[in-house]
Amino acid sequence: MSRISLTVHPNDNVTTLLDFKTEDWLTQAGLALQETIAFGHKAALKPILQGQAIIKYGTPIGIATQDIPKGAHVHIHNCR
Repeated sequence: MSRISLTVHPNDNVTTLLDFKTEDWLTQAGLALQETIAFGHKAALKPILQGQAIIKYGTPIGIATQDIPKGAHVHIHNCR
């Protein structure tokens, strides 16, 4: 069974994981996760280059501090 995630706006480049499962590394939308991602945390929907905006709900919420591959965890370790 795949993980539940929420993507609100068509311009979003991240999705938010909405379940507590950690053993499944595929979202219901078909995104292959690159690592275990906790409930409420974000995963990259496409590659995000260093310096690019992190877009959630159609709004910039941060800047990537390093290249983030598709399916990777997006959090304080790789954005500000």
